Amino acid sequence: MAVKIRLQRHGKKGKPFYHVVVADSRAPRDGKFIERIGSYNPNTNPATIDLNFDKALDWLDKGAQPTDTTRTILSHKGVLYKKHLLGGVKKGAFDEATADAKFEEWLKGKEAKIQGKMDNLAQSKEEARKAALAAEAKKKAEIAAAVQAKNTPPAEEAPEAEATTEGTADVSAEETPVTDTSAGEETKIEE
Repeated sequence: MAVKIRLQRHGKKGKPFYHVVVADSRAPRDGKFIERIGSYNPNTNPATIDLNFDKALDWLDKGAQPTDTTRTILSHKGVLYKKHLLGGVKKGAFDEATADAKFEEWLKGKEAKIQGKMDNLAQSKEEARKAALAAEAKKKAEIAAAVQAKNTPPAEEAPEAEATTEGTADVSAEETPVTDTSAGEETKIEE
């Protein structure tokens, strides 16, 4: 019997959620399986992977073949690297303590990389929130200025207009020089 480590789809349409299972290769995708060894949720950023490390390593040692996606998941969690290091121990390339030290070093680097990504996502989310608040405040100020301009009565312009009309009326009441063009002399006429 050919045994595969593969994904079993769950979740609603457009929001998949997968169980990582060990199953006979002839069984249907979402059908009968031998053992469930973890879960994979690609909807979160970064993707959430919950995997029983020891069971996955045990099944790989027994000869189970992972599918392409599960191979990536197992590689991401370090199962394939651990299997590689244990193969080196079996061949006598180095001892088990060296293999464990190499794996721990790799695991620390991987965790730091994941934490860095999470920090960058949180920082960019915070910057986007601040930018949205600033844009909203600017828009609110523009709307307030427009409302203020609309609600301001044009009464300030009316007194200036009345003052100019009164000033012209005063000038007309005064004496105005009139020129007599026929005689060539200027004469003042009083009204």
